[in-house]
Amino acid sequence: MIERKKPREAVIGIFAVAHATYWAQFEGLYDNIMGYHQALCKKVEAMGVQVVDFGMVDSSQTAYEVAGKIRAAGVDALFCNMVTYATSSVFAPIIRECNEPMVLVALQPRKALDYTKANTFMQLENDNICSVPEFTGVAERFGKKISDVVIGTLYDDAEADNELLEWCEIAKVLHSLKGARIGLMGHVLEAMYDMHTDPTAASAAFGIHVPLLEVDELAELLKTVTEEQIAEKKAFICQEFDMPEPKSDPVTRKLTEADLYQAAKSAVALDMFVEKHELTGLAYYYEGNADSENRLAATSLIVGNSILNAQGFPMCGEYDLKTCLAMLIMDRLDIGGSFAEMHPFDFSEDFILVGHDGPHHLRIADGKPILRSLIKYHGKPGSGASVEFKLKEGPITMLGISQKADGSFKFIIGEGYSQKGAIPPTGNTNTRGFFEPTTKEFVKKWVMQGPTHHFALGIGHRAETIKKIADVLGIEAVVVR
Repeated sequence: MIERKKPREAVIGIFAVAHATYWAQFEGLYDNIMGYHQALCKKVEAMGVQVVDFGMVDSSQTAYEVAGKIRAAGVDALFCNMVTYATSSVFAPIIRECNEPMVLVALQPRKALDYTKANTFMQLENDNICSVPEFTGVAERFGKKISDVVIGTLYDDAEADNELLEWCEIAKVLHSLKGARIGLMGHVLEAMYDMHTDPTAASAAFGIHVPLLEVDELAELLKTVTEEQIAEKKAFICQEFDMPEPKSDPVTRKLTEADLYQAAKSAVALDMFVEKHELTGLAYYYEGNADSENRLAATSLIVGNSILNAQGFPMCGEYDLKTCLAMLIMDRLDIGGSFAEMHPFDFSEDFILVGHDGPHHLRIADGKPILRSLIKYHGKPGSGASVEFKLKEGPITMLGISQKADGSFKFIIGEGYSQKGAIPPTGNTNTRGFFEPTTKEFVKKWVMQGPTHHFALGIGHRAETIKKIADVLGIEAVVVR
């Protein structure tokens, strides 16, 4: 298993809200409630994020102070801990000033009151839901949005914990999008109208920067790669991939030493290229003149790209910036994100092959991925090493990002199942994708949403999580069912 080099990070801001009048009325209530608040902070921190605890907000004056601290802290999401009843004046300044996704967390310490011993103190300790409608109502009046409300118990509530975890995962996506550098190198494959994307529109919608890069520079880096670096990368590739004999496709042959050497050399140069430009990801396509250095550089990256995908750097062919962003979202949710498109139906067994000629996310492969030498890359120039594998069996999610006539982006999301079975031995990734109610009906609904022909392919059913990300970004999202 290839180790991730790009960590999944996020910063979650948490603040508690309450009604300050209670403290003088009920001795010990503040300390108890802050104990519960600390329990929530520790629970969230254990979900693999950095927590910034802004403490108790129990007055409008404190709310204004905390709003300023939140802006300075650079958080990716906010959890408002509804520890007891609070007037909305302690929340209004924060929701007005902050644009991060706001989640109201209403988790009672007790599953139920002990009615034989119930008293006002006990009620206030468990009054977490009381002011939630007041807060959501004020957010509505302010023209602001509450992203979610988590309701349940603080302890031993798996459903509530999973809801918190989902928002921690969403925060990791948002964290990675902030200032992400998704490079564009080369040009769109001639005649693919759906691949054209305005980098400024992408920056506006996703908060990324799109460096425009030159193939010539990659070709120059190839000249600097040492034999020692190539040998090290070759050993890594041989450890991570199988290299079987060819099967039925005459375009394929057993991986040649020359193709392995070039794949390793190009992978080293690509690592250098990514590091030099501090890239989060890359979308590229380039043809160049036959036998030119530029063509060799641009057409020998499939293996290196697939390794980088597994290490947390989405790499995308055919200059597809939109799908590169979809791959980044999936990677930061830790569900993969392979470059994919639709291949032939199997109407006999009701599935469709989904995959591409690269690059792929090796962390979601079913077993060791395969390398084959291709004597030609169909539909484009070049030849050499290519990656083939099936996705892990089980639930899968598809995310396509398209653009509408007004230039705005649109998420098109679908869920299905990957099932075991033979795939074409073409040196390309392919998975048997089964969809409901039938695969043909699903695909018809999918294409009618106006997608591009590419999408990111990941494991698990995460459509609702991805839709929440779209909602936070203010992007239209459709879940195809």
